[in-house]
Amino acid sequence: MAPEESAEAERLLPSFERRFLAARTLRSFPWQSLEEKLRDSSGPELLLNILQKPSGDSVTLSESTAIISHGTTGLVTWDAALYLAEWAIENPAAFAHRSVLELGSGAGLTGLAICKTCCPSTYVFSDCHSCVLEQLRGNILLNGLSLEPDTTAPERHPGHNAHDAESPRVTVAQLDWDVVTAPELAAFRPDVIIATDVLYCPETVISLVRVLQRLSACLKDQQAPNAYIAFTVRSPETCWLFTSELGQAGIPWEAVPHHNQKLFPYEEHSDMAILKLML
Repeated sequence: MAPEESAEAERLLPSFERRFLAARTLRSFPWQSLEEKLRDSSGPELLLNILQKPSGDSVTLSESTAIISHGTTGLVTWDAALYLAEWAIENPAAFAHRSVLELGSGAGLTGLAICKTCCPSTYVFSDCHSCVLEQLRGNILLNGLSLEPDTTAPERHPGHNAHDAESPRVTVAQLDWDVVTAPELAAFRPDVIIATDVLYCPETVISLVRVLQRLSACLKDQQAPNAYIAFTVRSPETCWLFTSELGQAGIPWEAVPHHNQKLFPYEEHSDMAILKLML
């Protein structure tokens, strides 16, 4: 097989894998490219590879089929969650042996990917909607992770780690950004904070910056955590509002370079970004 043909086949196989594992509709699969490859000598081998079990680890999710359900958009996975998960898998050192707090976890894909591949010591999923929290707990258990018996931040002291040492301590917390108190935030003691696709309206932007500001203020007795905020750039005005609010709150930030991983199927033309905030 010529080198260019081999490279094309290598691109086609992951495309089928990603769409199959993400339960995409059949019409979204690259059937025309497969049909063209089946006409040459490499076709049977490629088809066999596609029909075999896909390679690599996986994250299994229960999600809503509707974008908005039960009055929330948190029951489905949005593209920025996939984008940040890819970045995390490429940069596991950002989370390894650290305590991670996720704001607005939704269905939980990003956090589950980090728990499975980046070796955090503890991981706190959080959201405010009861239906989202119920689905989130189910997805965590569905992926073979154990949940702490309560939804408070896990204690961290010698002898407390009685679970599998290779798995992070996982908790789910109900966290409303507008009413959470500084002592409640301080109890999480995160080393890293993440959030994905939470910049969809001015109200959530302002609430997010306020909770980040409170986190920064109540964690001054520890090493300042970094926060990674991933989002799809839908509105330049919303992005400007976010960076403007960060400036007024005194939170410096920088754009994270685009990564090379392409593990999940999302819109190729989507303009996505990750900002690293230094709290």
